[in-house]
Amino acid sequence: METNEPNTAPDLRAILRRHWGYPAFRPLQEDIIRSVLSGRDTLALMPTGGGKSITYQVAGLALGGLTLVVTPLVALMKDQVEDLRRRGLSAEALHLGMDRERLESVANKCVHAGVAFLYVSPERLASARFRAKLRQMPVRLIAVDEAHCISQWGYDFRPSYLRIAEIRDYFPSAPVLALTATATPDVAADIQRRLRFPAPNVLAKSFRRHNLSYVVRDTPDRAGETVRVLTRVKAPAIVYVRRRERAEELARTLNENGVLADYYHAGLSSSARARRQEAWKSGAVPVVVATNAFGMGIDKPDVRVVVHFDIPDSPEAYFQEAGRAGRDGRRAYAVLLCNADSVAALKRRVANEFPAKAEVLRVYAALADHFQLGEGEGEGLSFEFDAARFCRDFRLDPFKTAAAIDILSVGGYLELLEDAGARSRVTFTVRRDDLYGRDTGTPLQERLLVLLMRRCPGIFVQDAFVDEERLADDLGVGRHELYEALLGLARLRVIRYVPADGRPRVRYLRPRLPLSYIDLAPAVYDDRREAFLRKNKAMAAYIEDPGPCRQLALMAYFGQKETEPCGVCDLCLARKKALRAAAPADARPLLLRLLAGGPLAPDDLAARASLPRDAVAAAARALLDEGAAVLLPDGRLTLSPDD
Repeated sequence: METNEPNTAPDLRAILRRHWGYPAFRPLQEDIIRSVLSGRDTLALMPTGGGKSITYQVAGLALGGLTLVVTPLVALMKDQVEDLRRRGLSAEALHLGMDRERLESVANKCVHAGVAFLYVSPERLASARFRAKLRQMPVRLIAVDEAHCISQWGYDFRPSYLRIAEIRDYFPSAPVLALTATATPDVAADIQRRLRFPAPNVLAKSFRRHNLSYVVRDTPDRAGETVRVLTRVKAPAIVYVRRRERAEELARTLNENGVLADYYHAGLSSSARARRQEAWKSGAVPVVVATNAFGMGIDKPDVRVVVHFDIPDSPEAYFQEAGRAGRDGRRAYAVLLCNADSVAALKRRVANEFPAKAEVLRVYAALADHFQLGEGEGEGLSFEFDAARFCRDFRLDPFKTAAAIDILSVGGYLELLEDAGARSRVTFTVRRDDLYGRDTGTPLQERLLVLLMRRCPGIFVQDAFVDEERLADDLGVGRHELYEALLGLARLRVIRYVPADGRPRVRYLRPRLPLSYIDLAPAVYDDRREAFLRKNKAMAAYIEDPGPCRQLALMAYFGQKETEPCGVCDLCLARKKALRAAAPADARPLLLRLLAGGPLAPDDLAARASLPRDAVAAAARALLDEGAAVLLPDGRLTLSPDD
């Protein structure tokens, strides 16, 4: 941990070099860090892959004490904690699914043992037990990742984020650093208001991605077009779809056509998701077909193409997901497939995302009946939830049911825990005496067996619940190594290992109420419906009427007023092609000869060439695009110094 004497400015670049090995910060990173170190609450807007985590990590080390990082992404928590530990920094994580003993152990370490970074899920902030421990921790900085989740006008509102502002009272001198890759001006203002910023303070990096080519392709055969795109690119790729069934079907189609692919969605067990994610990250399976459950917090820089098979709900969602391509700075493509039917389906989504209030109440009543709750019962209880079975039993539309649960969650009646993290189980399949002289695999597997026998006395006669993170910590290995060791012992038939299935659960925040007591206030329903409708229209406009450049259209949506076209999106490339076609074959060599005599204004160039003004303009633009000519500040054209 870095410590600084009072009034001594920390050497931020020295911290960066010592722990990360980078010689300098990326644009805006140091400005954000210095804003936080001055004690100012700061909202940082940085595109996906812009290096957000470095800002709060370096700032936290410079401030000393504990940095509290609130994030909804369990996978990101685990990856960040492992990365920080590899760099010799003390880091811990608390999230749903951890057993009470582990929670207490981690919390006590943060109070007494000099932990530098604590990652917590927003749901954890609602626990009175955790808050009591939190008050004792030396928190010097509060970092809020995915900060758009706190705004009801954002595309991924999570009610649990509203609890973050409450903990500010415990640490009045700790600044807040809120970070997001997607926020319109309205959402940015709402984030600052809900986090109690005393004064507006937004630091924004340009959302322009010079290496990312945005493409919208109108095609009647989206599956065939996906095969063609991925066959040509032949590189790591993500294909986004809206439905789990489609993810499985499309992955099968890709494999049948020679593209090695797998699928990923929230319906898979947590162990299956982890295996598929690791296979994709390692390059063993280059293409993953996924719902939006995939990608958040995953840092794979060499993704060359992101294909959207289905149209996202909003420009925010599209920008976030498309931005996972080309994070290494090399040329990459974001391809959105559509046709008249899919655009029409996009426009109909408002009715699915905001079903009639009577339908929302029907789902509320059906859930209570499903869980056999009477009026006044259920507060604080959670129930395993099989959405497909529930919809089938009560003859409900799956999409509208999911939307109704989301609305009830915003209203504070209940919540759906997508990764509730049922605990993993291990039991021995051999007797203790039979272990001696038996092949138990690698040295790590032998150490794991000893640890399991010491930690779980009854493990030879019954299942024992285990926490993989704690086992990995005790053995001094990473989660993936621990997971492989458990699987290895299972393959040797020494143990039976049942990984946590992570099945969703519904938790009641209030007791079951009579339907007449359910208040779907404007902030819960009408206002959010109107915001969704605006985003829906903006997404349709991006496809149907984006203006001269796709990238400029996205930047304008996020309030960035740049005017220079990207030059690499489908619209810019089509315009270049049209200009080249419009110019007479003899215009280019003629202009080159004329410009060899010195710079010329456009009117003089047209006059000397004795060609139509439009033809000269097209030829001149082609020369500029290919770098053969440059435009001087006074508006004259001249040959490039290289020519």
